[in-house]
Amino acid sequence: MGQLVLAAKTTHVPTMLLSEMDGPLKGKRQAAIDGHREIGRRARAAGADTMVVLDTHWLVNAGYHINANHRFSGRYASNEFPQFIQGLDYEYEGNAALGDLIAQKAMDKGVYTLSHQVDALGLEYGTLVPMHFMNPESDLKVVSVAGWCTVHSHASSRKLGEAIREGIEASASNVALIASGSLSHKIWPNDIYKENNGTFTISSEFNRQVDLRVLDLWQRGEIGTFLKMLPDYARYCDGEGDMHDTVMLFGALGWDGYRGKAEVVTDYFPSSGTGQTNVVFSLDA
Repeated sequence: MGQLVLAAKTTHVPTMLLSEMDGPLKGKRQAAIDGHREIGRRARAAGADTMVVLDTHWLVNAGYHINANHRFSGRYASNEFPQFIQGLDYEYEGNAALGDLIAQKAMDKGVYTLSHQVDALGLEYGTLVPMHFMNPESDLKVVSVAGWCTVHSHASSRKLGEAIREGIEASASNVALIASGSLSHKIWPNDIYKENNGTFTISSEFNRQVDLRVLDLWQRGEIGTFLKMLPDYARYCDGEGDMHDTVMLFGALGWDGYRGKAEVVTDYFPSSGTGQTNVVFSLDA
């Protein structure tokens, strides 16, 4: 019987990769990198053999989709930020059996979900950036779930989250579940990006204040309050992918029945107008 051994909400900002390279951004995202590495360390310490990533950079327009190939290999360049991510080589073992189980559990709940083993279907950077730092030795298997859901309800994404937990528990895998996406996500308009030092600032003080309130609620364990505000939070603070990754994560944790708390492992920071952090949720409640 499988087990969910770690749950986290994480950043995937491309400048983390540039932070490793010589240049003006060298070292600027070290705190975020250290947070990813700590999450990877904790996942291994908890006995994880697989990471399931809820990827808000994988856009889907119909149905829910799981990239559950037997193996992933490629060289990635971002079509959004080719100046930030190019030539990123990756190679990971997949977990097709787990992906198939999750899809079946979702279908049993009436949520149309497909698990794919398609060699030409590569991974997106919402998966690749966390895996680059959390899984540098490629010793953990990877499953990616589309989290940029354009025509999907939060109610159905919650059911998919429940199916993820049920699929894990029906499998032979110990899983670290990673919701890969920002908090608020209002990117600076292009024509004023530079004058506002956009790479290192927030575009909305309202968004920053709501982000900080959300982190406070998570750390206090006031999850029911957060879930009541989640639809408006996603709407008014421009949640990345409409925050379907976060909905799936809390669905897997038990929604308003979850009694755990969050631990912030990377302090809140702004990036290109958005709000970012790395947070781990307790599983012992």
